[in-house]
Amino acid sequence: MKYYLIAGEASGDLHGANLMRAILAKDPEAEFRFWGGDKMAEIPGSTQVEHYKNTAFMGFVEVLKHLPKIFGFIKKCKADILAFQPDRLICIDYPGFNLRIVPFAKALGIVTVYYISPQVWAWKESRVNKIKQYVDRMLVILPFEKSFYQKHNYKVDYVGHPLLDEISANNYEPALQADRPVIAILPGSRQQEIQSILPTFLSVVPKFPEYQFVLAGLNHINDDLYNNLLRNTSVSLVKGKTYELLNQAEAALVASGTATLETALFKVPMLVAYKGNFLSYHLGKLLVKVPYISLVNLIADRELVREFIQNDLNSDNIESELRRILEPQTSMAMREAYEDIIQLLGQSGASAKAADLIINHST
Repeated sequence: MKYYLIAGEASGDLHGANLMRAILAKDPEAEFRFWGGDKMAEIPGSTQVEHYKNTAFMGFVEVLKHLPKIFGFIKKCKADILAFQPDRLICIDYPGFNLRIVPFAKALGIVTVYYISPQVWAWKESRVNKIKQYVDRMLVILPFEKSFYQKHNYKVDYVGHPLLDEISANNYEPALQADRPVIAILPGSRQQEIQSILPTFLSVVPKFPEYQFVLAGLNHINDDLYNNLLRNTSVSLVKGKTYELLNQAEAALVASGTATLETALFKVPMLVAYKGNFLSYHLGKLLVKVPYISLVNLIADRELVREFIQNDLNSDNIESELRRILEPQTSMAMREAYEDIIQLLGQSGASAKAADLIINHST
């Protein structure tokens, strides 16, 4: 069969690649076209249409500024789907884009699948109506999402979280040789959030000379951005080795996003940060309905890790919380609490289960 996948960020690229690999295991003749990243590009039988680094815009203001470009991408995507005529459209999160593509594909008679639900439980709950109308199958990866959709009389399949398989399937060597205990810095996957969050993280580095701070760089981010921000610091940069870094870290400073869950699955004590454009933040504050920004706290349904949002993201707060989570008693308690997260996620084999449901979906 022919599969068309759309992912809009680094985590979607990772999950998309694992899903494609699982589909190939069951459908060796599979042909893929996709919007995604380098990991998806590694899969045999795949053709990349656009890299997510060109299509990722964060925040209301940033999206408004780039609307002509975004609409151009939507037009390009529709034309490409029409030319390719896939059997399955697989949308991976990225709702602002994907929910404009799904109705178009559905009208063409293509089976529409959503793998990794948009965060409609956090904001824009009205999007559920569009999902019910145009998405033939929704595959969710967070345990509370199934009950959320049940409330809206929409049947979904919980397949487990693909990170469980990704992390447990590998033995990770150290990311670098370090002469001191390592503190990992994960400042996000988009240029805007890196520029907003990383300087505050870096400001506390001189206060902890007994630790080696290491930045988890991402391959799609230009080295110049990292190097300009790291100038005159003692922080090391390691690109493309986030899991290797987490596997050797004593603690982590993490931007809100999938990285918070990845850090928890490696059982690394952390603090979480978010900072956006002033207008985007205040608009979001009016719309977001959940009590936490980090996946870890949302899954646990309690404040397991401290979150520093907007003005609370400052040097004093970061220094104080980092000292707290480095204390042996606090560190041990946090590591033990992460076990609850793993238990709540429960199931493994997410990619294989998702692939089976996608291939065998009957219209």
